[in-house]
Amino acid sequence: MNPKTDSKQAVRTASTLPVISGLRLTKQRQEVYQVLLEQRDHPTANEVYQRVRKKLPSISLATVYNCLEALVNHGLVNQVNFERSSSRFCPNLVEHGHFQDTRTGRIYDITIKEGVDLKEFINLPDDVCVEEAQITLRGSIATPQG
Repeated sequence: MNPKTDSKQAVRTASTLPVISGLRLTKQRQEVYQVLLEQRDHPTANEVYQRVRKKLPSISLATVYNCLEALVNHGLVNQVNFERSSSRFCPNLVEHGHFQDTRTGRIYDITIKEGVDLKEFINLPDDVCVEEAQITLRGSIATPQG
């Protein structure tokens, strides 16, 4: 599992931001988006802020939050929540779930096998229409012995 790659997704860059979403491109939004695309490790807003400050030292945390909110609202980034932890941000727009390594805290994208029908695994009433499902798994990755 590699949180930095996203093989099924078309290559996106911060410079394609306005073309993709119609979102007005600002230097701050471009930089926040680029940070998310460069290191796909599901950072928190504070982690994004720390990374963006390397290129835009005067940016505020509030501006980063506003940029992230705009990216989420325009469907360019997913906001991922793990129980009571800070929200994290994921630029992978391909349908997928997440695995969190409880030892390291690291979060990985996990793919959902094609053809899998949710109804085969979950008993739902006949009249239910599922509009959204989020798959989050927690556990630990075995360390090699040697």
